[in-house]
Amino acid sequence: MRTPTYGRHNAVRFAQTLYRFILKGSPVELAVIADELAYSAKALVQHATDRGRAKNYRFERDEEKQKGPPKVEGYANDLLLLIADKRLCRAIVESSPGTALAVFQAMADMKKHGIQIDTFAKNIVNEALANKDSFLYHEAEGYESGLIGYHKPLSQAMFANHEMVETIGTLLDPDIYGKREWDAAQWKAYCRIVLMTFRSYVKEGYGGHSLVLYRAKGYIENAASDLYTLNELTSAWDTDSCRRLRVVVEFIKDAVKILDGKGVPDHVRIRVREKHGHPRETFYDHIASMIFEVIFRASAVRAPRWECWTIQHNSVWGELFNFNHFDGPAGKVVKFKVRRLLYDEIADMTRFPNFKGAKILGFCLNVMGLIVRQGDYDKDSRALQKAVLTWTKKNFVWLHGYNPRVAEECLVDGMTYDAENLRLVRTSPADGLRREPAYVYLELDPASPVPDRED
Repeated sequence: MRTPTYGRHNAVRFAQTLYRFILKGSPVELAVIADELAYSAKALVQHATDRGRAKNYRFERDEEKQKGPPKVEGYANDLLLLIADKRLCRAIVESSPGTALAVFQAMADMKKHGIQIDTFAKNIVNEALANKDSFLYHEAEGYESGLIGYHKPLSQAMFANHEMVETIGTLLDPDIYGKREWDAAQWKAYCRIVLMTFRSYVKEGYGGHSLVLYRAKGYIENAASDLYTLNELTSAWDTDSCRRLRVVVEFIKDAVKILDGKGVPDHVRIRVREKHGHPRETFYDHIASMIFEVIFRASAVRAPRWECWTIQHNSVWGELFNFNHFDGPAGKVVKFKVRRLLYDEIADMTRFPNFKGAKILGFCLNVMGLIVRQGDYDKDSRALQKAVLTWTKKNFVWLHGYNPRVAEECLVDGMTYDAENLRLVRTSPADGLRREPAYVYLELDPASPVPDRED
C-alpha cells in the first residue's frame, strides 16, 4: 500500500489521525508513525507558514490578523507543533532519524527557516543528546565513525547553516534541567554541533550578533561549574568534572582555530571600553570572557597542591597560554583580551577587596609563579605575570591587614604568607628525587594607605 502523504485534499483527516496516535502514545505505533512521517516532511514544510525571524519577536503581519491561513496551511502549522511531542521525538531519534533529516533538508532546500519548527527542533536535539546511541554520537569524527562520521548527514542538515539555526532559535538550547545531568560525553557532542554552527557564522562573515551562539557559549562555559567540589580531593583528574573541563577547553581551542582561519576583521577592537559596552563586543570578546569564567571556575580548586596544579596549569593555563598556543592572528587578540580581564579583576581589589578577585590572583600566582623566568614557553604570559607580581608586591600586606580572609584566598596549597619577613613563600616539599624542600620567595612592600578604597 502507498504511504499516505499530507496534502491539500487530506489535511483534516491526516491531522486527526496523527493526533489520535500521538495522544495514545503507544511506543510501537509511534515508531511506525515516526518512520512514515518522512514521506510527508517535504509537504509539511512546503505548506507551512514561513514568518522568517519575525516569529521570534511574536510579530504578526496585518494580513494575518485579518484572516486566517488556508486550511492546508493552518493544519501544516498545527502538525509541526504536534510532532514536537517528546514521545514522538524520542521515537524519531531512536528508530527514524531519517524523518528529522527529511524535515531539515526540506527547510534548507526551500529556504523556509521561519516555520513553527522550534519546539520540534529543540526536542529532537535534547532527545538525541540524552540517547548516546543517537546520530549525534555516531556522526562524530571520521576516524571514530567511518563514512558517516565524515559526511555527518543529519548534523550538517541541522546545524551547518547559521542562518537557519538563528531563525529557528532553539536548536542549540538544551533542556534547562536535563543539562545539569550531562556528562563529559554529552557536553562533547553538544560542543561539536555548536562548532558546526559557529563555523558557518564565521564563514558567512559574522552577520551581526548571534543570539543562539551567545547563549550556547554561556551554557558551555558553565559545564564545569562544579569544579569547586574537587577542592581537597586527592584523585580529581579522573572525575567527570575534570573531563568536562577538558571538553570546554577543547571547545575554546577549536573556536579560536575557526577564527584564525578567517583572519581578524577590521571592525574588531583590541580593547572595548566599558562605556561602549555590548554593541562593540564581538566573539573575540565572548571567547575571552569564556576563558575568564573557566579560569574562575578552576581557581576554586586550591588543594591539594598537585591536584590544584594539574587542574589550574595543566588543564587550563598550559592548554591556552603557554607553549605558543593561540599563536594565530585571532588567538593573539583573544589572549590580549583575557590578560586584560584577569588583570582588571585583580587590580579592582585595590578599590574593593573581594573573593572573586582573590581567587583569580591565587590562580595567576600559582600558574605563573613568583619569579619571572626567561624562556619561550611562557612568553605569552610574561607581561601579565610582571603586572600581577607588581600589584601583589605593592598591595598584599595591606590586603592582609584589611581583610585576612580575602588575603588567604589568594594563596593556594603550598603558598604561605610570612608576615614577620613580609614575603610570600612557595614551598615544594621533598618528593621524588628532591631530598629537601625548595622555597621561592616574593618580597612584599610594607602596607601603605591607598586612596579611594571602599569599606
